[in-house]
Parts: sequence; structure tokens; C-alpha cells
Amino acid sequence: MTQPHLADETRPRTPTHHLTLRFSSTRRGARLARQLAVQQLTEWTGLPYDSDPARTVALVTAELASNAVRHGSLPGRDFRLTLLHLPQTFRIEVTDTRPERPAPPVTPQPADESSGRGLILVQAYTDRWGCTSNDGYTKTVWAEVPLRTTRS
Repeated sequence: MTQPHLADETRPRTPTHHLTLRFSSTRRGARLARQLAVQQLTEWTGLPYDSDPARTVALVTAELASNAVRHGSLPGRDFRLTLLHLPQTFRIEVTDTRPERPAPPVTPQPADESSGRGLILVQAYTDRWGCTSNDGYTKTVWAEVPLRTTRS
């Protein structure tokens, strides 16, 4: 079930595991964040790399991290990735240095547009997602990937 776009929420439930790291606001930083997220998911849950949740974590982390690099960075400022293993979900949080909220996903996208579909994918593949801003300097875009798998 997807919550309304950009619902504010405090961090839910107590995580089984959590990890927070900073990455450079570059394409390389976004790629490393994606790789780390999948690695942590598989390590914490025992799910294989080719499971549906692992693929979804890769897609969602790639989108949130690339948005932080492309739209949310200021020169010389990193973005922060926080991963939380919750009872039924894997929560991905990306905090960047621009407090402006992302624009709502627009559907349908014009066929000739080469970008702008990322948050639509995040909305489609996650149970819930949103954006929080706890200060005037940063924002955190978060998404929760269900841990149930349909593959055997």
C-alpha cells in the first residue's frame, strides 16, 4: 500500500539493524550508495542478490541517491545514506543539503522525456515513501521496501 506522496513521518519502529554513511555528491557516490544498500540488505536478511527485494532496494537507492546528487547537492557537501532493517521492511533514507521538497511525480510523462520518472518508480515499488525536513538546511527522502519475496 502506498501512502500519499511525501507524507511526513518520524522514523517508525525500532530497527533490527541500522547503518548511516556519508557519500560524495557525485555519480560515483550514488553508485557506491546503491551497492552498499544491496550488500547490507543481503547481509542483514539473508535474501539473495537476485531476490525481488534486493532488486527493489537497488532501484530505489539509485533513484534517491541520484536525485540527491543531481538536485539536492551544494558544492562541497555530501549526502547521507541511512539504512534500517525493520520487522517487515527495509527503510532507505537519503539526506541531502537542499531543504526544498522534491516535486510530486507527474504521470503520465511525455514519451520524449528522457528523465523524470524516478519518483514514479519509487512510489510503485515501495510500501511507503515520503520526505521530511527537520531543519532549514537538509531534507530526507525515505522509502520502505517490503521484505516479502515472490521468488522461490
